[in-house]
Amino acid sequence: MKVSLIVAAGENNVIGQRGDLPWRLPEDLKRFRALTTGHHILMGRRTWDSIGRPLPGRTSLVLSRSKSLELPGARVLPDLTEALKAAQSAGETEAFVIGGASLYAEALPLADRIYLTRVHAAPEGDVFLPPIDTSLFQEERGKTHPADSKHTFSFNFSILSRVAGPTNPEGL
Repeated sequence: MKVSLIVAAGENNVIGQRGDLPWRLPEDLKRFRALTTGHHILMGRRTWDSIGRPLPGRTSLVLSRSKSLELPGARVLPDLTEALKAAQSAGETEAFVIGGASLYAEALPLADRIYLTRVHAAPEGDVFLPPIDTSLFQEERGKTHPADSKHTFSFNFSILSRVAGPTNPEGL
């Protein structure tokens, strides 16, 4: 099973501000939906809270240390390893980590692929994407989109595929 991160980040690596995205990018949301539909999405509790509901057509796995937490429409698991095992045992071929920052940091060493939307702005924020060691990934740059009446900032899509370093050390 592939482990993929999917994230939109500003040039300053900001990914969030007060539980929300610091931009409005409908094309990025369409890409997110197209890539993640039919797959398991892994997220931390605060990311779940910011979304507020299970996303249609996806299996939501929420990581939380709270043993009593119940979230309608989601499966709560204690850690990343358990979430990846659950996705794999369900026959998943590509599990998507969708945030937040601490989960990205934990999953980055396991990532086979990163679907990155680089937002050409440096907005204020309180949540940041951890640094990516670009020597471990090969970048395939995709579509660039200008800012317009529907998109707060210009941005480009890219896919970073792992070319070196550890991945899935537990055979997940």
